[in-house]
Amino acid sequence: MEQLSMMPARVRIASELRKAIYAGEFKSGDELSLTEVAEKLGISRTPVREAFQELEAEGLITLRMNRGAVVNTIDRKFIRDTFEMRRLLEAEAVIRAAKNGMETESLLQRLYHLRDHIAEVSRKDYEKLNQDIHSAIWDAADNQRLRKYLLEMWNGPSVAGSPEEILEHYRNSTFEHISILQFIRDGMAAEARQAMELHITRSMANMLRCYPETEKEKE
Repeated sequence: MEQLSMMPARVRIASELRKAIYAGEFKSGDELSLTEVAEKLGISRTPVREAFQELEAEGLITLRMNRGAVVNTIDRKFIRDTFEMRRLLEAEAVIRAAKNGMETESLLQRLYHLRDHIAEVSRKDYEKLNQDIHSAIWDAADNQRLRKYLLEMWNGPSVAGSPEEILEHYRNSTFEHISILQFIRDGMAAEARQAMELHITRSMANMLRCYPETEKEKE
């Protein structure tokens, strides 16, 4: 079964662009050049084109003939809808992983080490462990369609802000991952589901901070 760390280039590129759009690094109306993205990543244009097609299908960008793409307007409802769907799917995956007796010890040992050295962790190392945890849960759920849907929604760590805010996210996420895996290890499916739901909800809140509240939400 394909591991996320070995995912196709188009999926990896789509994930990075998706995360950048969610975090507001690319804003509504910004143009994305297929050639520039390919050159920046040091890859051919083909997987970038495929990633663009995937993002257009999600409503994140609009393709332009021979001109790359333009970022669509992304609002708080779009973010909520996306993360609410991911929360439903991740919750189901973690229930299945707990019931299927997922092996967790190696991931927990990596998390304990990260917890004790959180101030020293690099973004690359954190993202790799984050991917490995979620990917392992999807695999243990043993449902190819469920895994496919989650892979297509993957955007990596849902964090933006100052270095201090990012470090705080790493710290909170590490403790959340430990709780999730410990519940899975102990066969506590309901508790694992609740912990995962809280984890995804906090990730959603992190992304929503990039978008101003509507007047209705302020009331």
